[in-house]
Amino acid sequence: MLNDKQIEQGKAEAKLGDDPHHEHPDCIRIAFEWLDAQARTSSSNKRTTRPLKHLIENWANRYVSQSDVEVAAYLHPDIIGTYPHFNISSRLIRPNGRRLKGIQEAGRHSYTDSYPAGTYKTDEP
Repeated sequence: MLNDKQIEQGKAEAKLGDDPHHEHPDCIRIAFEWLDAQARTSSSNKRTTRPLKHLIENWANRYVSQSDVEVAAYLHPDIIGTYPHFNISSRLIRPNGRRLKGIQEAGRHSYTDSYPAGTYKTDEP
């Protein structure tokens, strides 16, 4: 799991928009875990745009900013591209809830854990 020092370094180094907004370090941890569960492709997917931040929020029941997702992607050693065009497969994987264990901010907000049919192609074991 990412530590506070790594997160602060990522926030300082990641190329973010003009007005970055970060909710909490745990939001970056949440986004990192969601991205980590996804299968990667060899290049960023510029053809498909998905509401990644919203998918992450619904999975973790916690608001996550786009800047949080961008920092998580920057910190992930296998993720390339820019939001929302990362090198993740279009066949999304619903991450296992165990990934949220130890992330205190997970579950702080009420989101419905529902997605349009076909959003996720498989569940992480």
